[in-house]
Amino acid sequence: MTEEKSAVVGSAVIGTPDTLPADPTGTGALEYGAPTLTVQLKMLDDGLEPPSYAHPGDAGADLRARADVVLEPGERRLVPTGVSIALPDGFVALIHPRSGLATKHGLTVVNAPGTVDAGYRGEIAVTLLNTDRDQAIELRRGDRIAQMVIQRVEYARFLPVKELDDSVRGAGGFGSTGGFGAPA
Repeated sequence: MTEEKSAVVGSAVIGTPDTLPADPTGTGALEYGAPTLTVQLKMLDDGLEPPSYAHPGDAGADLRARADVVLEPGERRLVPTGVSIALPDGFVALIHPRSGLATKHGLTVVNAPGTVDAGYRGEIAVTLLNTDRDQAIELRRGDRIAQMVIQRVEYARFLPVKELDDSVRGAGGFGSTGGFGAPA
């Protein structure tokens, strides 16, 4: 960190005065929902809106369909977004379903969350699935279809051992902490 309280991470600069809003209170605090990371963005389709946050403080930036798509019941399809980004090293973009589309229409992201690695420079595409049993879902070019959440990543060094440290949970997995009873 420099005296300006900025850091260079990969190709992005985090927290520099020229990329972030001014501190309106003089306390060193940023405005609620103010950007804290600069990500290079290349729009592959000038007719689409770039990723954007619907409200200050939202975690996910909306991604839009680049083409009209009809998903029949149970059908899945890779839908392009017209967006390409350059994330700095140490960050990932996770692609999540939009909750309203999931609840109202049964539209989800098959591999949720989808992963966009820092080194990827191609178009972000979303594998959508219509989970509705009866109704097709019609998406139009420009419709918001998913949300992109950008997060820091920890890189693990995997250390081979003969035995793992004990824990309270141990090897208990799927359903081991209770919930619904065993099937009859």
